[in-house]
Amino acid sequence: MNVLSTAILSVYAQAATPATPPAAPPPPAPDAASLEAAKQAATESAKTAAGQTAEGLNLLDLWDKLEGVEKGVMVILGICAIYSIALLIEKVWVMRANNAKIKEFLAAFRKANSVEEAEAIVRKLPASGIKTMFDAGMGEVRKTQDLGLYTMRDARDHTMQRVGSAMQIKQNEHLEELGSSMTFLASIGSNAPFIGLFGTVWGIMNSFIGIVQTQSTSLVAVAPGIAGALLATAAGLAAAIPAVLIYNFSAKQISKIAGKYEDFLSEFVALVSRDMDRRGA
Repeated sequence: MNVLSTAILSVYAQAATPATPPAAPPPPAPDAASLEAAKQAATESAKTAAGQTAEGLNLLDLWDKLEGVEKGVMVILGICAIYSIALLIEKVWVMRANNAKIKEFLAAFRKANSVEEAEAIVRKLPASGIKTMFDAGMGEVRKTQDLGLYTMRDARDHTMQRVGSAMQIKQNEHLEELGSSMTFLASIGSNAPFIGLFGTVWGIMNSFIGIVQTQSTSLVAVAPGIAGALLATAAGLAAAIPAVLIYNFSAKQISKIAGKYEDFLSEFVALVSRDMDRRGA
């Protein structure tokens, strides 16, 4: 009896216990065709994003992304670059014109055997820096002649000194005119790269701040800001390079012209000295 009761209770207990559901079958593994299609879709998406980014990275779009400080730096450097290029054209033209006038003047002056002949020849030549030197020297010669000291041996040294001083003053004045804007060119050539670097550092700093704010390190997100910041460095070099070139060119040409002026001064003093010796004999 007890055995029978125990068996009946066991059957009822098994019937009351809920059955455990069977485990779900594992998902089917993707086949090779599905993997290849997904790979192609990802590649096309990347190409599309890259193409959109490349199309957006032009100079106008980069300019729009610059902040006020960066735009101010770019405007300043742009003005300096334009002015430097204008000075390059102006200096080349002025230096060539002066060299041509000096060559023409010396060829005519060396034909004269007296101060009167030199004055008659030079009067026909166009105005130039070397002609102003001649006029200043002749002015002192005429003053000495008016005082009656031109043929006096004791007055010759003083006359030569006055002639040389008058010509030296005109020489310095003309060389100063030729060297105008040289300080500006030197300043731009030495400082423009640093001004551009300041704009670049400012732009990159703002790009890093944007990374922190957006919590995104995507290159697509930060590249436009960094590229725009690098424009300031390019602008600094664009302003500095022509400034340095024209400064070196002008300095060399002015040095050559100064040497020719010194030679002419010596030639003129020698001509006056010979003329005084001939008249005093």
